[in-house]
Amino acid sequence: MARTGRPRQFDPLEATDAALRLFWQYGYESTSVAQLRGAMGISVASFYAAFSSKDQLFDAVVQRYLSTFGQVTAIATDQDLPPREAVEQTLRQSVHMQTDPSHPSGCLVALAETTGASENQRVRDLLADRRAWDRRNIEACVERGVVLGDLSAGTDAGALAAVFHSFLLGVSTQARDGLPAETLDAAVTHVMRVWDSARAGHNGQDPGRCSGRGPDR
Repeated sequence: MARTGRPRQFDPLEATDAALRLFWQYGYESTSVAQLRGAMGISVASFYAAFSSKDQLFDAVVQRYLSTFGQVTAIATDQDLPPREAVEQTLRQSVHMQTDPSHPSGCLVALAETTGASENQRVRDLLADRRAWDRRNIEACVERGVVLGDLSAGTDAGALAAVFHSFLLGVSTQARDGLPAETLDAAVTHVMRVWDSARAGHNGQDPGRCSGRGPDR
């Protein structure tokens, strides 16, 4: 009778979640296999048997992150929401996820690996592809806003999407630096005025100023 081998003495999902928090806090290159094994509570043999390599474990971590914490940006794909609301909710919910004290601050996709050794180019490409996915979804919201007549026909969808996506990525460093959720949430209100200024028929008036009232003297 063929031997089936010893059963794994750990929960792969729990181990992946432990690795997720390490990669999220310290990034890909700064996190060693020894640190990962310590956090996951597994032996060298179990680590390589279950995940093959640090690189393959990171793939599993990214997929786990995207199916949980990363779902906040999927709001941009909700066709039932008005496009402006979809963008605003994406930003606000991301702010609150990234500043939640129950896990590392910021966004793993934005922070885990933007520069590093050339042998880790595949990791950078993996995260860049996900960031591009978010940007395309925001751009699709802008394009939908043009089609629906909410935004001016001449709106540069790529440029306007880049404004919101750049803000979204910037939240990561601001959150990691300790800026509170209340401040970042208020910043969303300000950045959404960029959308309002591009609205069809907008007359150039600051949407934050009461209509019919001149400047204080």
